[in-house]
Amino acid sequence: MSSWLEPLIKTGLVVAILNGAVAYLVLVERKVAAYIQDRLGPNRVGPWGLLQPLADGAKFIFKEEIIPAGADKVLFLIAPVLILATAMVTFATIPFGNLIPWKGGTITLTAAPNMDIGLLFVFAIGSLGVYGVVLGGWASNNKYSFLFSGSLNMETIIARQAQTGWWWFAVQPLAFGVFLVSGCAESTRLPFDLPECEQELVGGYHTEYTAMKFGMFAFAEYLHMITVAVLTVILFFGGWHFWGIAPYTAPENVTWLGAVMHIVVLTVKTLMMIFFFMWIRWSWPRFRYDQLMSMAWKTMIPLGVLNLLVCAVCQEFLDPADMLTRCVLGWLAVGGCVLYAAMSAAPQGRAADVSPPVRPL
Repeated sequence: MSSWLEPLIKTGLVVAILNGAVAYLVLVERKVAAYIQDRLGPNRVGPWGLLQPLADGAKFIFKEEIIPAGADKVLFLIAPVLILATAMVTFATIPFGNLIPWKGGTITLTAAPNMDIGLLFVFAIGSLGVYGVVLGGWASNNKYSFLFSGSLNMETIIARQAQTGWWWFAVQPLAFGVFLVSGCAESTRLPFDLPECEQELVGGYHTEYTAMKFGMFAFAEYLHMITVAVLTVILFFGGWHFWGIAPYTAPENVTWLGAVMHIVVLTVKTLMMIFFFMWIRWSWPRFRYDQLMSMAWKTMIPLGVLNLLVCAVCQEFLDPADMLTRCVLGWLAVGGCVLYAAMSAAPQGRAADVSPPVRPL
C-alpha cells in the first residue's frame, strides 16, 4: 500500500469508528443509568431504543444556532472545534490491535505507528483540551460559564506485557490507582465534573452553546473517556494480549485469525473499562473543589512519588525479568499506604446531645 494512502485510510476509519462508538456509548450509558436507577431508559425510537442516537444526532443538526450578542464570535466558534480536535488527535498513536497480514507483509493497526513518544504525545495533546473549556467560558461573555469553568511507545508497552505474561496492574498497582483516578478526573466526568457541574441549573462553560456546537463538547467528553479507557487497558491490562486466546505473535507469523482476536480482546477490555467509568458516574457524588485539591496534593502526588521510588529501587537492584519480586514490592507499598491511611484517620467521636429536655405536658 502506498505511503500516503495507508495513513489516510487509517485516519478515515478511526474517525468513522469513533463517531459511531460515541453515538452508541451515549445510548449504552443511558441504559446503564436506567438499570442502576431502576428505570427503563430509552425505548421509544426503534426496537429497544436502538435508533435513539440517530434521533439525537438529527436534533443537534437541526436545532437553532445561537450566538450571544456579547460573545467574541471567533473564539466562541473555535472553542468547541478545539476541544473536539484535541480529543480526536490523541487517537493517532493508540494501537487498535497488533498487526494484520497484507500482500506478503503486515499493516500496523495504528494511525501513526512506532512513535517512540506516543504516550507523551497523548498526554501533551490531551492537556490542550483545557483551552477549549476556558475559551468556551470566556468567549461566551457569561459569568456562570467562566465560573465553572522503559518506553513511551505503546506498541512496545503492549508487546512487553505480552512477552512476559505479566500485566502491569499486577506489577505496578500504585501507578494503576493513581492513573485511574487521574484519568477519571481528566475526562471531567462525575465525580470530577467540576467544570460543568451537570446536576446544577447552569451548565458550566457551555451554558450558551446550542445545536452542534454543544454536541461537539459532549462528543469530546466521550472521546476523553474512550481515550482514558484505552490507555488504561494498554498500560495496565495488556492491551490486545490475553493468555491462550490472543498471545504475542512475531510479525512474520501473523494470521488473520490472530489479528481479529487481538482486535476483539482490546475492544472487550476497553468496553469493560468504559462500563466501569459509567458505573462510577452514576454511583458517586461530585467532589467539591477543596476535596479535589486536597486529594491531589495530599494523596495523588505522594503516591506518585512513592511509586517512582519503588520503581527506581526495582530498576536498580532487580533483574529485569524478575517480575514476581516487583509485584510483591508493589503490593507491599499498597498495603503500607492502606495501613498508614487507617492509622492516621482521625477518630469520629459522637457529638454531645445538647437537645433541650422535653417538658412534661
